[in-house]
Amino acid sequence: MSAGTPVQVTLKLYASLADHLPSDARRTHRLPLALPAGTTISDVIERQHLPPKLCHLVLVNGLYVPPDQRATRALQEDDELAIWPPIAGG
Repeated sequence: MSAGTPVQVTLKLYASLADHLPSDARRTHRLPLALPAGTTISDVIERQHLPPKLCHLVLVNGLYVPPDQRATRALQEDDELAIWPPIAGG
């Protein structure tokens, strides 16, 4: 992570990943984060101790971010980072 002016982002975790949120944030699935400027999606996954293999669907502000871009996509002020695990069903 790069040093710099902190940016405020919202992390949203769904399904089994919500277990990685603090108990008071599980009801809303939302966790506000203050991150150093230049923090990438992969940095957040690591910082929050999320299993990378379970971070299947990743969206920033509703736009899909493919796995090969997560280590280089820096988060900006007011971004919403939403992550879902693989989901099976029918």
